Amino acid sequence: MTAADHAPVQAGRGNAGRLWADRAFQAVGLGVLIVALSALAALLYDVWSDGYHRLSWQFLTTFPSRRADNAGIYAALIGSIYVITVTAVLALPIGVAAAVYLEEYGGRSRVAKFIELNIANLASVPSIIYGLLGLGLFVRMMGMGRSVLAGAATLALLALPVVILSTREALRTVPMSIREGSYALGATKWQTIWHQVLPMATPGILTGLILSLSRAIGETAPLITIGALTYIPFAPDSIWSPFTVLPIQIFNWVSRPQAEFKTVAAAAIIVLLILLLTMNAAAILLRDRYQKQGRV
Repeated sequence: MTAADHAPVQAGRGNAGRLWADRAFQAVGLGVLIVALSALAALLYDVWSDGYHRLSWQFLTTFPSRRADNAGIYAALIGSIYVITVTAVLALPIGVAAAVYLEEYGGRSRVAKFIELNIANLASVPSIIYGLLGLGLFVRMMGMGRSVLAGAATLALLALPVVILSTREALRTVPMSIREGSYALGATKWQTIWHQVLPMATPGILTGLILSLSRAIGETAPLITIGALTYIPFAPDSIWSPFTVLPIQIFNWVSRPQAEFKTVAAAAIIVLLILLLTMNAAAILLRDRYQKQGRV
């Protein structure tokens, strides 16, 4: 048999080997996914079975108590809503503005490179470092105290790297022909960015905001570091009020020795998950709406 006759046989063996390798990789990936989802389902079932019977309107509208039977999450729930709302208000415009500068104006200047380097470093910083930064900058230097604004500003710093990076990627997906067409009609660069580029990049921007806020709403270490309270018998009524949030309240209950507080903590975890899913669902609906408008 000649070399020319061996070539098809070797090619067939090579294709078969690649096919088996591809199937093996798919099987491993599917197995890992099943294990991860099974672990998540087990955790959710454990939390639900422990805390679902504790859920009630009274639980949502009463303040914490030293007695587990009377304990509620109203203060922590309102505090979480306040903090995450102010975090979004702070992080979104600053993050988008930074991304627009880096992508549309900065180019390869030294200032842009310096900012990019710091953003990349901030993305990998532990959350406790943000808490120390917030304590020194917002609480002490700027005199915000242990307020909702100080906590939200600290979490906004934590969310900024994700918002900036996702916004830059969203801006890159806008075709250059959109910009060129706008310039051809006489629009300035800023008019092009504001009226053409940003609306088309909005779905990607909202995706980054969803990811960053999903991380921020579950953070405990930065808020404890800046002095967020573990127990308050009142709800915040302004950005200058002292506050607590659901993760801190859950941590407080879990750390107590009484078994009844474990049930209360499980119910609070369910509420936190519902709040997170509701927030994500609202952001996803907004993202899909902008995507449909972009296709029209």
